[in-house]
Amino acid sequence: MINRETIEKILDATQIVDVIGEFVSLKRRGANYVACCPFHDEKTPSFSVSPSKGIFKCFGCGKGGDAVHFIMEHEHLSYPEALKWLAAKYNIEVVEKEETAEDIAQRMKSESMMLVNEFAAKYFVHELFDTMEGRAVGLSYFKERRKLSEQTIRHFGLGYSPVQRDSLAKEAAAKGYKAEFLTGTGLCVQHEDGRLTDRFFDRVIFPIHSLSGRVIAFGGRTLRNDKTIAKYVNSPESAIYEKRKTLYGIAFAKGEIIKKDKCLLVEGYLDVISMHQKGITNVVASSGTSLTVEQIRLIRRFTSNMTILYDGDPAGIKASLRGIDLVLEEGMNVKVVLIPDGDDPDSYSMKHTKEEIETFITGNEKDFIDFKAGLLLEEAGDDPRKRAGLINNISTSIAVIPDAIARSLYSERCAGMFGIEPNLVFERVRAIREERKAKESMRISAGTKEVPNGNRAEAAAGSNQENPENSQGVTDRFFAPCEKEIAYYLVKFGDEMLKFHQGSIDYDESNPDYTISVADYIKNAMDEDGLTMKNLLYADIYNEYFLNAPELGKETLNHFLHHPDEAIAKEALGYIYDKHPITIKEFVDTIPAEETELSEIVPKLMYIYKSKVVDVMMREITDRIALAQKDNDTAELENLMKRFVRISAMKNEYSKLLKRLVL
Repeated sequence: MINRETIEKILDATQIVDVIGEFVSLKRRGANYVACCPFHDEKTPSFSVSPSKGIFKCFGCGKGGDAVHFIMEHEHLSYPEALKWLAAKYNIEVVEKEETAEDIAQRMKSESMMLVNEFAAKYFVHELFDTMEGRAVGLSYFKERRKLSEQTIRHFGLGYSPVQRDSLAKEAAAKGYKAEFLTGTGLCVQHEDGRLTDRFFDRVIFPIHSLSGRVIAFGGRTLRNDKTIAKYVNSPESAIYEKRKTLYGIAFAKGEIIKKDKCLLVEGYLDVISMHQKGITNVVASSGTSLTVEQIRLIRRFTSNMTILYDGDPAGIKASLRGIDLVLEEGMNVKVVLIPDGDDPDSYSMKHTKEEIETFITGNEKDFIDFKAGLLLEEAGDDPRKRAGLINNISTSIAVIPDAIARSLYSERCAGMFGIEPNLVFERVRAIREERKAKESMRISAGTKEVPNGNRAEAAAGSNQENPENSQGVTDRFFAPCEKEIAYYLVKFGDEMLKFHQGSIDYDESNPDYTISVADYIKNAMDEDGLTMKNLLYADIYNEYFLNAPELGKETLNHFLHHPDEAIAKEALGYIYDKHPITIKEFVDTIPAEETELSEIVPKLMYIYKSKVVDVMMREITDRIALAQKDNDTAELENLMKRFVRISAMKNEYSKLLKRLVL
């Protein structure tokens, strides 16, 4: 955990125009800067950066925040990762919790391995472009056989490792790199006599990058036709490289995946590179391995839509069907495209233009159910048993989908395809889900630590997976407008003083000079009636304000703007750009300058809020009265009527105060 002092140093040093300018071409417009938004496609700039406030805001897609949140959004980093990114940019030492000797050793080892990989990547590029062997063998392969431009080759950092079996090892030793890191990364193999030899000799090289763009591993392809030589050799797993968590090309594709809201998944390095060269850059590869849950979740950070491109090999396609179920299980939308026979994405892209490729993909995308049924129906023919097995197979895929509505729609589709009653598919899907739940419960009861690839959202009773509807902490739409206003006035004007003039709601003739801060007035109004915020987002802001405001003073708004919780930071950003008040508009004809009218606006706001609370109470009592009348419960009815009279009196009082008529 980064300590507060370090965070403040980073925020103080950060210049938002300097940071965003690394990714976006900014143009000055008055006191601010504008650009086309990097988060969505647009032709007219709606993305604004305010250097004085240290914030950005897109008026097209609504994204906004400070420099930290820009880096989080653009680079898809966590809050601490974004802070570290900025710290590195401004050469600020990041002070975290005290590290153990073991932590320090592991961190130093990982960083040393990264540095060795960076050295090796540069070495392989040098061998490709600057040696006779590299140009004759490697460069000619990339340019002539694979039809790659030099720009593409350099963009992906492609390289060459010479025939000499210890070329890299000798160069690394001469540069002072230690054997333990050369072997730890898998670049070299150490023999019993202590000699180091290269793992990737006599191969063209494909660097594999992390999400942030650092080289974490390599793939090497032989150009020889000798069947005894493995076509590809890859780095072994290490402290910095876990194959199941890595997607080839993700560092280059993530921005376009976000813009297109779709990820194209292919199999190999050259599939990715050739598609990118054609200008289709939302493409990544699983690098020849079966798709993993970790890879799917990595894609899901950028989009919920995935299209898998397969070549026409039937055996390979069937083996990949399990991957489709994994994608469905993670709540993603998956479609499949079959490349025409004899081609793969690499060769197909060589023969067609960008427009032709995109048109082909769009026109041939199949929903997983259509794809799976089409693939297996031909085998099943009219055999009832095989068709029943196919229905069960598709039902198993439907059963892993987390969303109940999607399951229902797919079940109806499946029934329609096979001409059977939808209830039969519904029941089969339900039975499969119940069976899976029972197995998960047994595993959990048995103490199994890792939940297998079932629906993790439902793996255990009491799962607190967040409902997407509640993700921003606003669930009670009736109270939300008022609570938003309360949070707004707290954060923006909490320490401003209210002074009530004669005739105003809270004027006290016995104490005409009475003043109170906005924050204290709001807190007193809430506390005297025991009220609490109904929406988590506004409750969090309310509670944190009273926890931190005494120390923050005039920096309160900045505190919330730079908040690590994105929802809170985004809400605070709205307090700068959005027009207020909202709720008050129905009670006043014009909206005066807030700073001069706080003594009128804030009390009205709190009475509106209390009036809403009373409205809810009256509805509840009315319902209970109807129930008591139905049950002929005289005692309960009498008690409820007394409460109704008291609450009606409160409602009338609030209405009078707000100058509203009770109809």
